[in-house]
Amino acid sequence: MSGPGRPTAGRASAGAAPVLGLRENLPQFALLVAVNALVGGTLGQERTVLPLLATEEFHLDLYTSALTYIVAFGLSKAAMNYFAGILADRFGRKPVLVAGWLAAVPVPAMLILAPDWSWVVAANVLLGVSQGLTWSIAVMMKMDLVGPSQRGLAMGLNEAAGYLGVAVTALATGYIAAEYGLRPGPFLVGAAYIALGLGMSVVLVRETRGHARAEALGHVDAHEHAHGGLTSGQVFTLTSFRDRSLSSVSQAGMVNNLNDGLAWGLFPVLFASAGLGLGEIGLLAAAYPAVWGAAQIVTGPASDRWGRKWLIAAGMGVQAVGLALVAATQGFGAWLAAAVLLGLGTAMVYPTLLAAIGDVAHPAWRARSVGVYRLWRDGGFAVGALLSGVLADLYGIPAAVAVVAALTAASGAVVALRMRPGDHARR
Repeated sequence: MSGPGRPTAGRASAGAAPVLGLRENLPQFALLVAVNALVGGTLGQERTVLPLLATEEFHLDLYTSALTYIVAFGLSKAAMNYFAGILADRFGRKPVLVAGWLAAVPVPAMLILAPDWSWVVAANVLLGVSQGLTWSIAVMMKMDLVGPSQRGLAMGLNEAAGYLGVAVTALATGYIAAEYGLRPGPFLVGAAYIALGLGMSVVLVRETRGHARAEALGHVDAHEHAHGGLTSGQVFTLTSFRDRSLSSVSQAGMVNNLNDGLAWGLFPVLFASAGLGLGEIGLLAAAYPAVWGAAQIVTGPASDRWGRKWLIAAGMGVQAVGLALVAATQGFGAWLAAAVLLGLGTAMVYPTLLAAIGDVAHPAWRARSVGVYRLWRDGGFAVGALLSGVLADLYGIPAAVAVVAALTAASGAVVALRMRPGDHARR
């Protein structure tokens, strides 16, 4: 926040350093929140519809085959997350954001016109590229603007906007599909989001790399490796394996999205097999990201106050309970309660993981560290789709869900045992 003798506007006067803080940069921050809601909505167009499209229109019998679009999405998004950080440090944040929206432009038309499943898989490669660039950059730009003191709040607002966008669109497309069919109606919503997001990013979004440079001047190292001169390879190794906190966060992010890939690909099929209609399936598909999105407004700033470690560990445990409830019960009411638990646990984890990366990583290589974390995290989509698809084909969907619940609980235990407490306090 601003202090004595510092300018109060986020855009500094000529020759002055940019000013950090949420209040000082509120108009641009709010704009980026809106942009990320559109990014989430672009993903949400698929959450209810594609699993049913696979079984009802393309007649894919094996779950492993049906989930190939999630594998394609997860791999391309994970790769773009990594390169987003490198590109953002080299060329700036805004050009990468715009490039991400451009990658999404063909996606709705490909999904509407797809004559076979390979088109759907190809569309999800492009969607993964788009999501990896746009969502990663939205995260980085908000971190740039607010500085260290409100990072949890910033990530809570960012992820809340994105996943409320997912939830609202999943619900809306479920009702559109029930009324007008699985194609083209639901994907026209995504086309509108892409047009609006691209226009806002080109015309209204401003570059924020200068804010990161200003923060770097007064940065206090979180550990002995946190100087600004690391290579991209060193950042990868540090974030993935060497640093206790960064590596704990990376594995937890991967497992979190492993169970999200399961929920995305198999839950609608499970619900449909139990006789639920498209409206009920859309509501269940929306409830999980809706609770996830809304609760992050609370859990993000709570991590600023209470710390990251135990909120992450507890959140993984709550997710595991929600998944176990899906595996052990049947019926709309029980599954709705499970979706709420899964959303609440994810809300405890998601913004906190991002804030924890920002706590430890030096501003000079923070964008690259965020990219590495998001590489591991969104690689979880592919791992989750493959693992849950194979298990579901062999043993059924409830067994696949139970195995993923156990993995999620184990991931929380890793965080509890390995992650350093109090890194956020050093900032």
